[in-house]
Amino acid sequence: MSLLKLENLKTCYFTPKGPVVAVDGVSFNLEKGETLGLVGESGCGKSTTALSIIGLLPSYAKILDGRVNFNGTEMTTLDHEGLRRIRGKEMSMVFQGSMQALNPLMKIGDQIAESVMQHEHCSKRKALRRAKELFKLVGIDPSRINSYQHELSGGMRQRAMIAVALACQPKLLIADEPATALDVIVQARVLKLMRDLKDSHNISMILITHDLSVVAEICDRVAVMYGGKIVECADIFTLHSNPLHPYTQGLLNAFPSIKGPRRPLTSIPGTPPNLLNPPTGCRFHPRCPYVMDVCKVEEPKLVETTGKRTVACHLVK
Repeated sequence: MSLLKLENLKTCYFTPKGPVVAVDGVSFNLEKGETLGLVGESGCGKSTTALSIIGLLPSYAKILDGRVNFNGTEMTTLDHEGLRRIRGKEMSMVFQGSMQALNPLMKIGDQIAESVMQHEHCSKRKALRRAKELFKLVGIDPSRINSYQHELSGGMRQRAMIAVALACQPKLLIADEPATALDVIVQARVLKLMRDLKDSHNISMILITHDLSVVAEICDRVAVMYGGKIVECADIFTLHSNPLHPYTQGLLNAFPSIKGPRRPLTSIPGTPPNLLNPPTGCRFHPRCPYVMDVCKVEEPKLVETTGKRTVACHLVK
């Protein structure tokens, strides 16, 4: 049985200008010990998908339809207390901005200890001992558990946030742009840390990013999102060697290859769709170089091709 299974997830934000369906019919499975990359431009629904899974949507957002089955538990039916019992213990999230995610008024060690005491009902002394072990695990001097977030560098804050997420040894870790705003050296260290932790602790992971080099470094499979929908899903090697959806091809063509032949980079023309009033048919058709008449009126279904790959495009039969 899959650790996580999404079926036709539909999440809507109710804004003053009208409802915005930011996640529209998303389905995928995540196996135990697997890392899935969610990639796409800003505004395509990646973070909303993650917040829907973990139950941290804002008050003006709601799951309208679909299922989120985590380890046999239907997350969409849980009340606040039910979600609190799972969040932090069974599944955790590394947020995009460490400055906003960490409490500036609490020492980092106390933030880790708080989660451990909440879920494992142990003493603060034991919880702080666990915090020191986690700091050592993520490559920070254990004495820094008495530091506040502003006393740490950006890379250290990011690793501290990973330590907070790992406090109770979760089965699933959701990482939302974990290396954003870090320089390339620190970014490489954070990504190596996450890969090593995944391998050593057999953690399942969902990695949200727009950086395809990060996906290639860590992920087993990739789901490409556009306009609130998944347009292609395949294992990492298949996706990079033979992308089928024009949007996936555009993302790869816009990214430089270090080892491959030198070639001019090409950007995807236009901008992502306004989900207040999304285009009819395929949502990518206003930007697609291969657009056909059918693309403008009929939405392509996500169909399975060879090798457990799925793609939503009229060009693919």
